[in-house]
Amino acid sequence: MRRRKFITMLGGMAAAWPLVARAQRPATPVVGFLDAGSAAERADVVTAFRKGLAEAGFVEGQNVALEFRWADGNYERLAGLAAELVRRPVSVLVAPATSAAALAAKAVASTIPVVFGVGVDPVNLGLVASLNRPGGNVTGVSFLLEEAGAKRMQLLRELVPAAHRLAVLVNPSDLSNESTVRDVQAAAGGLELVVVEAATGREIDVAFARLAREKTDAVFVAPSVLFAARRSQLVVLSARYLLPAAYARRSFVEAGGLMSYGADIDDAIRQVGVYTGRILKGTKPADLPVMQSTKFEFAINLNTANALGLAVPPTLLSTADEVIE
Repeated sequence: MRRRKFITMLGGMAAAWPLVARAQRPATPVVGFLDAGSAAERADVVTAFRKGLAEAGFVEGQNVALEFRWADGNYERLAGLAAELVRRPVSVLVAPATSAAALAAKAVASTIPVVFGVGVDPVNLGLVASLNRPGGNVTGVSFLLEEAGAKRMQLLRELVPAAHRLAVLVNPSDLSNESTVRDVQAAAGGLELVVVEAATGREIDVAFARLAREKTDAVFVAPSVLFAARRSQLVVLSARYLLPAAYARRSFVEAGGLMSYGADIDDAIRQVGVYTGRILKGTKPADLPVMQSTKFEFAINLNTANALGLAVPPTLLSTADEVIE
């Protein structure tokens, strides 16, 4: 009887061991991912972020979980979505690609680490105290889109030397509009500038029709989540109205746009993923200086240039990182 009782007790203990082991395992950390766009439009952003996480040793479904919140272009939803993630709760709150999402994350995450990716100066935006010493619970990556704007304007002028009237297309919902327009004005020289706003696909159609009527010579398209999602529409309208256009990202040129110049956004967002992984391992955001993009891309689509009747100077062809023929 004693032997059977002892064996039964051992069996019960053995059955309990896996439960004890499971209870002692650390919980899988959850990363909250907040973005102003939609899942369908921002697949490239998610891919780049996951790549950075993997470089830091974290793979979704293995040792980290991702919780996504998408504003689908409605910036007013960002505050509520950020609050949802904080209540979840999450180990790190990430806003990898828009300033509005980064500000919404910081506003609700008083103690949770926040990692951002923004195209404007994060100090002027109020996200961090300084680039080298961000302080608090927030750090991230700056794409330097402001600085790239002046260079993009210069390249557009070289591509369209006969231009006299230039339009700057902005999304009024974006926080970087004021600085974008200021930089373009500084680089425009004697060109006549007109600022045109568009916050929906319909408004983009109306804007291009207006520019064509008003004999605009070229269009400078400001960086925007909306415009990135609507790049095919922008490229088609530029071709329809024979309006040379300059963009911030190479994806526009790959879709048929004339030219682009700007930071390698995929690489910058990858760095956001790397920083997130380092924080998951225990590094404090205050100890991670804000990174600034060092990789910039200049792309030209020769087919589009030919269709617009533009002769691309050899100097531009020689300096382009990518020429699509």
